[in-house]
Amino acid sequence: MPALAIAAVLCGDAATAAEAIDWEAARVRMVDEQIRARGVRDTRVLDAMRRVPRHLFVPEPQRARAYDDRPVPIGRGQTISQPYIVAFMTEALDVAPHHRVLEIGTGSGYQAAILAELARDVYTIEIIPELAERARRTLSSLGYRNVHVRVGNGYLGWPEHAPYDRIVVTAAPEKVPSALLEQLRIGGLMAIPVGTGIQELLVLRRTATGTETLQTLPVRFVPMRGTPRE
Repeated sequence: MPALAIAAVLCGDAATAAEAIDWEAARVRMVDEQIRARGVRDTRVLDAMRRVPRHLFVPEPQRARAYDDRPVPIGRGQTISQPYIVAFMTEALDVAPHHRVLEIGTGSGYQAAILAELARDVYTIEIIPELAERARRTLSSLGYRNVHVRVGNGYLGWPEHAPYDRIVVTAAPEKVPSALLEQLRIGGLMAIPVGTGIQELLVLRRTATGTETLQTLPVRFVPMRGTPRE
């Protein structure tokens, strides 16, 4: 961050700090220092992370922190995930241009935008109406016509558009919701944090007889809201 921006933050002037930041340079540093340096190698993911203006998905009072190596609050007790985690989950899903992707937990809309750079269509569900509407406006203003936002209970998924090639969950349930597995195409991949307190990010593949775990990573996500069907 430029010295002027640092000084402004120390003075408590977040607006001045944001104005002083070279956002494009901040994105390049984010990708080089936080993401590629930790092993993310998929060039399509790295390019998407460089293109999407993360700061526009962060509320004004927090915007100067948009490219920090940490989650950032977006209101209503929710956060925009750490850039590395967004990149890790996206790379793990191996999203292709023909894929239909379901996201549970729209939040700011940033993860949906990254997915929209890679997939044909993204269906994203947010349980908090205020966040869903803000994300919808941001995504629309940036021209993402292949992202469809819905207010609803993420535990139930979005069955009207199933099956999905990929599913990403950005809040942590106690266990993998059965409805989401049912909506995942056989052979499809899901990235989901699971657990209370201590959580694991699981990357799962649906098989004809159940699921197989491909990757795990210790994480800390906000708890998933809503009511399981079971």
